[in-house]
Order: sequence, then C-alpha cells, then structure tokens
Amino acid sequence: MPDEKNTQTYTSKELLRWLWRDYLRKHLGLMALAVVFMVIEGSTLGALARLMEPMFDRVFVAGQEDALLWVGLTLIGIFVLRAIAGVSQKVLLTRVAQGTAADLRIDLLERMMKQDGAFHQTHPPGFLIQRVQSDVNAVSDVWRAVITGAGRDFIGLLVLLGVAISIDPVWALLACVGIPVMVLPAAVAQRFVRRRAREARDLGADLATRLDEVFHGIVQVKLNALETYQTRQYRDLTGRFVNTEVRAAFGNSAIPGMVDILSGIGFMAVILYGGSEIISGDKTIGQFMTFFTAMGFAFSPLRRLGGISGLWQIAAAALERIRELLDAPLRLRDPAHPVAPPQGTPEIVLKDVALSYGDTPVLRGLSLTAEAGQTTALVGASGAGKSTIFNLLTRLIDPQQGEVTLCGVATTDMALADLRQLFSVVTQEALLFDASLRENIVLDQKDVSDARLQEVLEAAHVADFLPNLENGLETMVGPRGSALSGGQRQRVVIARALLRDTPILLLDEATSALDAQSEQIVQAALDRLSEGRTTIVIAHRLATIRSADRIIVLDQGRVVDQGTHSEMIERGGLYADLYRMQFQDETKDGSPPARRSLWRRVFG
Repeated sequence: MPDEKNTQTYTSKELLRWLWRDYLRKHLGLMALAVVFMVIEGSTLGALARLMEPMFDRVFVAGQEDALLWVGLTLIGIFVLRAIAGVSQKVLLTRVAQGTAADLRIDLLERMMKQDGAFHQTHPPGFLIQRVQSDVNAVSDVWRAVITGAGRDFIGLLVLLGVAISIDPVWALLACVGIPVMVLPAAVAQRFVRRRAREARDLGADLATRLDEVFHGIVQVKLNALETYQTRQYRDLTGRFVNTEVRAAFGNSAIPGMVDILSGIGFMAVILYGGSEIISGDKTIGQFMTFFTAMGFAFSPLRRLGGISGLWQIAAAALERIRELLDAPLRLRDPAHPVAPPQGTPEIVLKDVALSYGDTPVLRGLSLTAEAGQTTALVGASGAGKSTIFNLLTRLIDPQQGEVTLCGVATTDMALADLRQLFSVVTQEALLFDASLRENIVLDQKDVSDARLQEVLEAAHVADFLPNLENGLETMVGPRGSALSGGQRQRVVIARALLRDTPILLLDEATSALDAQSEQIVQAALDRLSEGRTTIVIAHRLATIRSADRIIVLDQGRVVDQGTHSEMIERGGLYADLYRMQFQDETKDGSPPARRSLWRRVFG
C-alpha cells in the first residue's frame, strides 16, 4: 500500500480545472443543452410560486370563477413542462457523467499498465482495482448529483429569491437573515467530510486488496486453516470502514441540518413581521402565500446545495487518488529518437550491470553474454539476480549502471513496443486469461491462418488434449486458466510463444511445477520452441539444462562460473558439487542432512 503521507493534495479549484480541461470540455454541447433544461425546470418553481397570488386573491378570496379554469390549466402546464425538462436534463447529464467515468477508467488502466515493476510492487492489485472501479464510480455518481444540483437548484434558487424580493424585499431579507451564520460551520464541515472521505477511500482499497489476496490464495488459506484468521482481519477492516463512512455521513448531513434550523428562524421572523401587515391590510393573503411558497421552495434547493458541498468533498477525495495515479511519473519511457531493433537472431550482452532495490543490491557489476542462436542457462541461489536479468532484458526495469545490448543495440535505445516484440517468455506461472483457448493463444495477432494455428498446436502438444475439451479451441479456460491442468496451461503458453515466433526466448522454471509425465511433454515442446532462437533458461533442476550451450552460475549478483555442463563437471567447483548433490537427492530416498542444508542454502 502506498504511503499516504506522501500523497499529493489538490485544491477543489485545481481538480475542477483538470476535470474540465481533460474530460468535461468534450461534452460541452450536451452540457449546454442540459443547462437549458435546468433553466426551464428551475424556472417552473418560480412560476408555481407566482401562481399562488391569483389562486388565493382572485379565486379563493374574490371568488372569480372565470379565473379558476385558466389557473388550473396553467398549473397542469407548469408540471408537464417541469417533468419534460427534468427527464431530459437527467438523461443528458447521465450521459456526460458516464462518458467521463469511462474516459477516466481507460486513462487509469492505460497509465498503470505503462508503469514499471517497482510501481506495481508498491501498489497491490486490490488498491488499483479500487481506484479504477470504486473511486471512478464515486466520482461519476457524485459528479452527476453535483452538476444537477449546482445547475437546476442554483437556477431555481435565484428565480425563487427574485419572486420573494418582488413581493417584499424586507420579508426576503428577514427570511435569509441566518444564512451568513452558516459560512464558518459549513467550511469546517466540508474539511471534515473530505478527510473522512479520503480515509474511506483508502480503507476501501485495503478491503479490495484483502479480498484479492484471499481469493487468489484460497488454496493456501484452506490448507493452513486460515479462514478464521482472514475473516477476523477482514472484519476489523470492515469495522474501521463503517465507522469512517458513518462519520463522513454525519459531516455531510450537518450542512443541510443547519439550513433547516436557519430556515425555521427565517420563517418565524417573516410571520412575526409580515403577519401584522396582513392584519392591517397592507399585504394580501395571496401575496403572503406567494412569498411563503417561493421561500418554501427556495429553502429546499438551498438545503440540497448545502448537501452538495459535502458530496463534492467525497468526490474530491476520490479524484485526488485518481489524479495521483495519473500524475505518477513513468520511469520507463521510449527514447526521443528510437533505434530500429536488430534483425535476425541477436546476441545478448550485459556489461557491468548494477541494480539495487532500495538499499538492497541485486546485481553488482554483472557481465555475461548469451550467444546468438544458442541456449544459455542461468543457475544460482534465490536472490542471485536471475529473474532480475529477465526484467532488464525486457525493460520492466532499467539498470542503474552498465548497459544491456542486443546485437550491440542498447535496450534503452529502442522503443518499448519494438523491444518486447523480440521476446517470448514462458514462466512456471502460466498466466492465462478468462477467455477461450483460441484467444489465449492468438491474443492480439490478426489474420492467423488455420494451418499455422494447427502447426503451433501440434508443436506445443496442445493438440494432444484438445479432443478432450468439449468445445475445442472455443473452450473457456476459466479465471487464470483454472479449467486446465498445470501441464495443459504450460503447453498453451508455449503455443502462444510459438505463434509469436520471436528471435529470443526466455524460460523461467517452465517445468518446475509439473509432474514427471507433464514435464516430459512440456520439455519436448520447449525444445522445439528454442530451435533457432537465442534462449535464456532459469532452472533450479540442473538435470534439465545439461544440454545447454552455456551454463552461467550466479552468486550475489555476480558471475562466479560458466561453461558447458561437461566442462564444469570435469574441472570441479561449485557447479559440479551442486550437481552431484542434486543428482543424489533425486535418485535416493533421502540424503544426508548436511547436503540438504547446503542445497537449500545455495539454491533457496
């Protein structure tokens, strides 16, 4: 979870300017039309108030029957016009709000996918999902209410105040006498609501992260009997979230509550002052009813406007979090003048590469070469830097010192898209999407012929289990490929890599999680995949890399030995000792405790 102490704070003016410039301005036409309907809807309240005077003075008091019909028809017309205007502006503003929300979600997703690995290490998936979904939804819902209220209610308030002033300016002044008293308490309440809303948004992200971890790790939760523990953790977070939401609701409702109290004071003042004028005959009952109706209608939008100020603070808290993500710097960018990627099968060279994660050094002046068209294996303890090398090659991160080149071209000199088009990656965690088998293999490639697809399916041994699937290539593989076995998922990923047909292949423990039979099938597919490609393999099981053209042994971010399997076995040393120990561990029922301890110490 990001450190909230370092988050940026934006003023309401800055947030509104940003929203208008980047998102709302494109909907100017719809918003202008909605404002027209707002003016009509708001003005109908003034017309209803004005209608009270002839209704009471000419119909109810004077008994003019001829006025009864036109007053009734006018009343119906006002309500019909109000209904049409209200429906129209709500539809238009919903379109604006949903369009803005869609643009925000797309921009957020696009921005976050461009961030480097360090960003995603400090921003868990649940946190990001909360930003994209819940925060944007909050902005959409509140924004529509804010626009509607600030438009329709503000216009209605102005019209109604105008009607009230036309009847008697002194009465209007008395009715509004308490409004200045609200300014300071309202400002305090707004700040309170914004702080609580910000806390609620952060707690919502924590809840989403907890759910994401539980559901993705449900097997480990069950195997370790963690159901009660996880429920307790989630209950504690939920309790904090509920308390924060309740406090925010209290602050949000305080402003309309103050409006109610001050409205009562204003009405009492008008009744005390205006009642004597009506008794003396200076004012008619119709005039009083018009004024009373206008002010009654006026305090209703005033009350909603007071509530909207709290709603805006809730939206502003969500917008702050969204803006922080959109403004987060991109550490990995295309160069100003990208160089064309190398043609053919490239040689890979890392020269004096140094990299640290925070204060922890991972690579310490590492240099190595992977020959073009050959298979190079990387072995070493956990934390030796093997996976970091993969991340450097594909520019998920950049070195702090040294350089990485492909055929002499630095990876940082190429456009990211061009660079990554050179790589196919197969890892022990075969990531599949919740889509059809065909889509998981083809992905975004266009115009893949049936013949080419069939060739890939056979080479990756996907064709071996395809007849067992009810819908063949159209079978849905489930979330994260859960409908397939581990070996089947690996073969699908290999088929994907074969179809990409890239000159460089990266294999990271691609068979470590498979049973012996699945491993044999997948290994055959990997051998086929690596033909004619520059291949780099990470493997803890040394038996799987004996045929590699070069084996490089890493220790604490440095190359400590390299050569072919036979060369390093013949001359002895660390690799030879480790291979013999692993071979014994794999061929005996048990091994001496000292040897197991050394193996775990070196290879994690």
